[in-house]
Amino acid sequence: MHIGLFLGSFNPIHIGHMAIANYMAEFTDLDEIWFVVSPHNPLKDKNSLLHRGERLEMVDIAIKDFPKFKSSDVEFNLPQPSYTINTLKYLKQNFKKHTFSLIIGEDNLQNLDKWKNYKDILKYHKLYVYPRVGITKKKNISHKNISPSSMQRIILTKAPVVEISSTFIRASIKAKKDIRFFLPKKVWKYIIKNKFYK
Repeated sequence: MHIGLFLGSFNPIHIGHMAIANYMAEFTDLDEIWFVVSPHNPLKDKNSLLHRGERLEMVDIAIKDFPKFKSSDVEFNLPQPSYTINTLKYLKQNFKKHTFSLIIGEDNLQNLDKWKNYKDILKYHKLYVYPRVGITKKKNISHKNISPSSMQRIILTKAPVVEISSTFIRASIKAKKDIRFFLPKKVWKYIIKNKFYK
C-alpha cells in the first residue's frame, strides 16, 4: 500500500487537518493516510504541548469513522526530538510491504533545508504538498541544491487552502470562545470535558 504520512503535533487536531487528509486520500494515489503524532517537533516550542497520549486520543476520536485514516504513535518510542528521517527509516524497516510518502504544507517545503538529512528524504520518498497562503512555489526551492530527480518527487496538490491553526484553536479556547465548528464534534466535546487549553 502507498501510505501518506501526515506528521504533526495535532495540538489539537482540527477540521483543517481533516480536510487536507480527506483530499489526499480521495484525490491522489495514496491508499491510506497515517496521522503520525509527534511527541515533540524540533522546530516548535514544547511548552504549549498537551501530553502526547491526549493528543493521540483526540486523533483517534477524530478519525474513528474514516477507514482510510489511521493514527500512529510510532514516534513515541523513537529518540527525541522527532526527526522525520528517523521515522521514515523505522517505518521502511518494519512495514516492508508499504511505500511511504510525506504530506507537508508549502511552508514546510520552503524550510525543507532545515530538516535533518532532507536530501535523503527526497531521494527515497515523495512529498505531497498542500498550498498555504503567501508561500512561493516549487521552482523557488531549486536553490537548495535539490537534484532534478528529487524535484520530481515533490508533488504540488490542489488541496483547498485551509487557514486554521492549532495555535488559533488554543488561543480561542483560552479566551473562552465557542469555536466548536473548527474541530470535529467529538474532539470539541473531549476538549471541553477535560478542560484542555484553558
